Amino acid sequence: MTRGFAVKIRAIASAFMALVIAVGVLSGCGSKGAPEEVMLSVWCAGEDIPMISRMVDEFKEMHKDEAVFSITISAEGEDTCKDTILANPEAAADVFSFAADQFNSLYDAGVLLQITEDADRIVEENGSSSSGAVMSASRDGKLYAYPATASNGYFLYYNTEYLTEDDVKSFDRILEVAAENGKKVTMDYSSGWYIYSFFKGAGLEVTLSDDGKTNICNWNATSGNYTGVDVAQAMLDIANNDGFLAGGDDILKEGAKNGSVIAGISGTWLSTDIMEAFGEGYAAAKLPEYTIKGDSVQMHSFAGYKFIGVSANTKNPKWSQLLAQWLTNEENQLTRFRERGEGPSNVNAASTDEVKASIAISALSEQSVYGHLQNVADTYWNPTYVFGTTIAAKNMDNVDLQVLLDTMVTGIMSEPEG
Repeated sequence: MTRGFAVKIRAIASAFMALVIAVGVLSGCGSKGAPEEVMLSVWCAGEDIPMISRMVDEFKEMHKDEAVFSITISAEGEDTCKDTILANPEAAADVFSFAADQFNSLYDAGVLLQITEDADRIVEENGSSSSGAVMSASRDGKLYAYPATASNGYFLYYNTEYLTEDDVKSFDRILEVAAENGKKVTMDYSSGWYIYSFFKGAGLEVTLSDDGKTNICNWNATSGNYTGVDVAQAMLDIANNDGFLAGGDDILKEGAKNGSVIAGISGTWLSTDIMEAFGEGYAAAKLPEYTIKGDSVQMHSFAGYKFIGVSANTKNPKWSQLLAQWLTNEENQLTRFRERGEGPSNVNAASTDEVKASIAISALSEQSVYGHLQNVADTYWNPTYVFGTTIAAKNMDNVDLQVLLDTMVTGIMSEPEG
């Protein structure tokens, strides 16, 4: 072998080894793989989109080394989410917000993914398995949604320029002051969520049957301390009062803003609007007592929660759960409180001084003594709407109140369609 040829061989060998090493190095660098591409969709209330968008951006930044995200956020009301999903479960967002009263229907339809990522920790952070928030989001000891708020209840907002702490203890007195000043007090008679307060206060009951699909209801009772007619007549007396205006959140918010409304029944989600409208007069308290058969009876209420669920049809169950978990963690529950006035279900967030100092949260806490976990089937809502709107319209056709009650209760206790 000539010297020149040997030199060439060594050069080729060296080049070959360099190539092997380079390939090895490149292979090592790529062993982790490129970040995966993750596409997710989120549904939330329209007014929450700016807040949720910021939370999503923070989530993407936190996991930027793990995945490249494409996350779309769309408006879907927490009160309509169930109907939209059940109409086409496969088209549901991966992650969606909904109210506690929709849990049973969504679970029964099999559209809620069981939470498996850090489920035990989520339970503990929201008050343990015995807390109302966790119980409302669970079935057979398994978690199917992330608690987001514990403030889905209602109480009384009022303006201290007109009403005192003593005044707001009595619905009659609130109406009297309003009428004397040419003002109004509002309450949504069209919703079974609110008119429940009269019937439950009088000791009448509605609840889910053991079959989980129908209701038990005695609101048309003709005997006992207070009958259904007694309650209906009390509601009608309020509706006929010059100081009363039947209406929902829009009526209360606009009336508080223009000065025509001095008190109204709603929840924490209106706290910012009412605080701005009433200014220094802003105050809140538990629901008042109302008059029935000459007696003063404390109004009760539904107590509820808001959840974030994950679709059972999601193609990204892990990332969907991690995102839902992020949107409902301690810090983001505090963000909801600061920006939307919602009370946290997370025990650490709920125990902070800023939450405890909230006028609206304090009123909700006061009302919680008379609050009851919402547990009704879907057949509850339409009959109570028909009854409530009839009473709100002052029963213009003078239908016998017992007939109205019997019709409502028959509907409430009916078998669900399908």
